[in-house]
Amino acid sequence: MKIALLGDDRSQTDLICQVLTAAGHLCHPCMSGKEMLNQLRRELCDMLIIDWQVPDLSGAEVLRCARDNLPSNLPVLFMTGSSGVEDIVAGLDAGANDYMIKPIRRGELAARVQALLRRAYPNQHAMEEIRFGNYVFESRSGRLTMAGTHIQVTQKEFELALLFFRNLGRPLSRAYILEAVWASEVEIPSRTMDTHVSRVRSKLQLRPENGFRLAPVYSYGYRLEQIPV
Repeated sequence: MKIALLGDDRSQTDLICQVLTAAGHLCHPCMSGKEMLNQLRRELCDMLIIDWQVPDLSGAEVLRCARDNLPSNLPVLFMTGSSGVEDIVAGLDAGANDYMIKPIRRGELAARVQALLRRAYPNQHAMEEIRFGNYVFESRSGRLTMAGTHIQVTQKEFELALLFFRNLGRPLSRAYILEAVWASEVEIPSRTMDTHVSRVRSKLQLRPENGFRLAPVYSYGYRLEQIPV
């Protein structure tokens, strides 16, 4: 899915784009409201993420313009630094479908984006099959197959395996994995992650002779690598 992002905080924008890219989406960041509106005139998108506090046009102005000119089912998520009820109500009244309060949490962002896209485009998310070679992930059901054979995994093992495949070749820090898979359970024991990684490696047969290697990165985290066979 193509997602247009409005935000003038470079570090936050980079973080959101990382999360969206890892989830299989295309992210088009815009640093101002005018830039976003110009982007939307040039190219259609499937979703908007708007920071409510930007220097030129307010998030509300951008949203009103988008609602006047874009499909009515276009999902919009807005971000605000305030937890005040008035600001949240104003955003929803302006036409947003959901909101997040900054600072943004990776796991929560991924979940909210996926939920909005699923509601807006139900036909495209009926099965949500994601393929990586012989591996097929069905994200709605949590079903995983390898070369047509069902692999019995828990929900956390499914999410962890999908995270590694979506970031193939990229080292992932323990903090990133924790936030992405255990976002609401951050006080988990250190060995819990290692145990899940070991189970994913075993159940999915992620060994060099099968074309993959799931290896620790010293003092950092883990990386799934594709190995020529």
